[in-house]
Formats: sequence, structure tokens, C-alpha cells
Amino acid sequence: MPSGMMIEGKWTTNENKSDPSGKFKETPTTFRDRVTADGSNGFKVEAGRYHLYISLACPWAHRTLIMREIKGLNDVISVSIVDPIMSDKGWMFSEAPGAIPDWVNHTQYLQEVYLKAAPKYTGRVTVPVLWDKQTQTIINNESREIMRMFDVEFGELATQKIDLYPRDLQHQIDETIDAIYLPINAGVYRAGFATSQAAYEDAVTELFESLDRWEAILSQQRYLCGNQLTEADICMFVTLYRFDSVYYSHFKCNLRRIIDYPNLWNYLLDLYQRPEFKATCNLDYTKRGYYMSMTDINPNRIVPKGPIVDFDQRHDRERFTKASPREVIAPYS
Repeated sequence: MPSGMMIEGKWTTNENKSDPSGKFKETPTTFRDRVTADGSNGFKVEAGRYHLYISLACPWAHRTLIMREIKGLNDVISVSIVDPIMSDKGWMFSEAPGAIPDWVNHTQYLQEVYLKAAPKYTGRVTVPVLWDKQTQTIINNESREIMRMFDVEFGELATQKIDLYPRDLQHQIDETIDAIYLPINAGVYRAGFATSQAAYEDAVTELFESLDRWEAILSQQRYLCGNQLTEADICMFVTLYRFDSVYYSHFKCNLRRIIDYPNLWNYLLDLYQRPEFKATCNLDYTKRGYYMSMTDINPNRIVPKGPIVDFDQRHDRERFTKASPREVIAPYS
């Protein structure tokens, strides 16, 4: 991935993604305002007011797209999808398959959206981004908070009245999202971008120890927090979906594949086969995004043809509930 960030409103390509020990370092998100149902934070829930910028390759952005889909907010919150391949100026907009141009701000690069919100911005230019068309600024670029806003604050405008953050499970959901974040969601990146053997092995060890633990938990229940779908499952899905096709080889997370875990694999199939999840998935776009953008770990930009993954094969998760998957045609293909 081209290494770059904004410093005082200027794009630089001198960013170092690792600390001296070789560990991958994350840069904190910057925009942390919130849209609320009552507008108490200055940004009120309104249909058509907000715009979401994402990449279909990015798992953090994918979280928010799934939530938008599963809550039935497609006509409430508009969306732009960047080109799958990151340029030397960061995320860009194009007419590539799977992409949707920036018809709101009419920019060529996502960095222009950031500069419109903060002309002297210093930080990384990441997705997702929640944009306010009314005040012409970025509300938030933290995926977990955007996901929660869509789930809770936009509830009155949602056409699908599903609650993924029910009151009686809120503490467990938050704890679970925290528990899977560092070893799994960020763990694959900590392994993939490690620049020392020790940092890589630490990350991979923690990753698979955590996967082993959730494999055992999912032998007893359908979802991460019991037998009810929650926000935590969206957070787990986006990593598991990319694992065998990207992280196993590209990020050297190759002790085991997800298909080698009976419960994690069937859990992944169960989630994917929900129409709202499946509609947001584009594996070809995702693979191109990783293998062709991250030239520091794949300098020749060769995209592997495999593995052949059948996410539509029958799963066994109905043994916990009587719910059955439905069919859907993906609009983001």
C-alpha cells in the first residue's frame, strides 16, 4: 500500500507503519463527532443529509456498509466507493467495477474530502468517512462509532427494525468487540505489516489463540453473544470473510485457514448467506485492493487466482435456531 498521510494539509509519502521493534502501529482516527436522533451534538438524524465514503476492500469500512444494509438505510444514507486500488495519492474515485464516484463533493481523491473538512489536516486519510452534506464537513471516520450510529441513532428511519445492540446484551457486545479487535481484526494487520520476526510471531500467535477460543465458543452457540445476531458478529465477519483469500497468504497468517475450523467456517457461511451481508461483498474487488495496493509486501502486484471459496455451500448453524438463509443478488458486484 502506498505509504502516505497528510501533514498540515500536504500529502506526504514518508509515513512509517512500524515502530522500532517492528510492530505495526495504528494511527488514531481524528473525526469523532456524532449524529444523534435528537440532534443534541449538533448533527441530527435526517434522511438524505449524510454520505458514506468507503472501500469494499477495507474491513473497517465494510462494517459500516453491512450495518447500512441490514438496517435498511440505503435510501437514507448515500454512498461513494473508492477505486479498489490505492494510488500514490491515497484512495481515489473512478469508474472501475464496484466503484461509485464522489458525486457529492466531486473529488478525485479522498484526501480532498478531508481537506475540505480541515484544510490543515494532519493524519491518515482512511475509510470509512461519514460526511454531512449540510455543514460540509466530516462527522466521523471511526468505523465502530459510525456502525453504532447507524444501528441506534438512525433507528427511526431504518426500514428494517432489527436491533443489533439490545439493552440486555450491550455490555457483552462491547466486551466482545473489544476482545476480538486487537488479536483478530487488527491482528491480521499486525502480522502482515510486521517488520521483525518477533513482532510477526507475537501477532500470529495471539491471532490463532483467539481464533481457537472462538471456535470453542461457537460450538455451543450460533453467534458471538449467544443465539442473537449483534454488532459483534459484523465485526468478526469482515475479518473472517477475507481470511482465506487474503490474510492467509498475503499477511502470512497461515497456521490454519478458516475453512479448517468447523464452527468458525459454518458461522462465516451463516452470516454471508444473509442477504444483507452478501449484498456488500465483492471478493474480486477485495483481492485486487489488497494484492495490488500493498506493494511493500507484494511488489509485483500479482493477484492470486485462488483459493476457490464457496460461501454458498450449506452450513450447519440451524442446529441452534430454526432461522434459514435467504437468497439475494449482490448490488455491489
